[in-house]
Amino acid sequence: MRDFVSIWCGISLDLACNNDPKSQPSVSKSLKQCGSLLAGFHGNIAKCIYAINEDCRTTVWTYHVDGHEDGMLDSFQPDEQLKQRKKISYVRRRRDVFRTLGPGSKVESASMLAFGSLFSAPYKGSESYIDIHESHQDQRFLSLMEKIKFLPYVPEVMNAGKEFAKATIKAPFLCVQLRLLDGQFKNHHKATFDGLRQKLESLMQKGHLPIHIFVMTDLPRNNWTGTYLGDLTGDAHNYKVHFLREDDQLIMQAAKKLTTAGYGQRFIPNSDSRIGKKYCSNQILPDVLLYVEQTVCSCASLGFIGTPGSTIAENIELMRKFGSCSS
Repeated sequence: MRDFVSIWCGISLDLACNNDPKSQPSVSKSLKQCGSLLAGFHGNIAKCIYAINEDCRTTVWTYHVDGHEDGMLDSFQPDEQLKQRKKISYVRRRRDVFRTLGPGSKVESASMLAFGSLFSAPYKGSESYIDIHESHQDQRFLSLMEKIKFLPYVPEVMNAGKEFAKATIKAPFLCVQLRLLDGQFKNHHKATFDGLRQKLESLMQKGHLPIHIFVMTDLPRNNWTGTYLGDLTGDAHNYKVHFLREDDQLIMQAAKKLTTAGYGQRFIPNSDSRIGKKYCSNQILPDVLLYVEQTVCSCASLGFIGTPGSTIAENIELMRKFGSCSS
């Protein structure tokens, strides 16, 4: 992403990293201006950028459905109470992504589609709704969807997670992913812990003692006291609890290896003189903790307990389904 922005915006990475206070204001201003263009905040710009304004409130995307469905009202519409409470004045329609953004559309001539926050231009944080059934897909689309259904992490991340499972835990273990602090999850601690408690009771009856547990959670370690996690760590006879921190040597080494691998720079032609090979000497390492944790969970032979509704839990389930730990 850094290299893409550098090339697209015509801004040297060396200047962006320069500690010279004289160069900072101009570089910062240029980055903001270019970023606004990429995000589509300025709307459509000639044949260069086309800003996608649709989001989940206004559009459900479909693909190659019957022509009469394109543009029709979706079955979900905000009721009067929701309209008054949220001051909603829009309706939601079903739109065919191929007809709207594909060949023959007014978007076709644009060099770039701007989705703002990856979802839509004016509504930061909004999601896109996609309703694409198998009956609506052609064979090429089915093949593409199957290929991208599971995309494993790079070896530097996968190897770190496998190493932790093999060299640190050194035993069959249960992985527990507990999302406790944000959104609807922070009000459902008891329900979140109930599934874990039942699983541990089942393992205990089978004689897996002590039960090794790898915990990944957004609840800080010093806040475990007084929770079920605190009870588990305090019972060393029956449970051995493992976890990772962002300053652990394993995580630091994985981040350094990932930086050295330079995956983000591989698409750049060697002859391109607009970008140099030098980066800031004080470059911040990428945050790989979450991804290494998910890899560890994919190796949990005693099972996996995830927080219902969490996208991270869904991703771990996908990794386990495709056997990413053994591949």
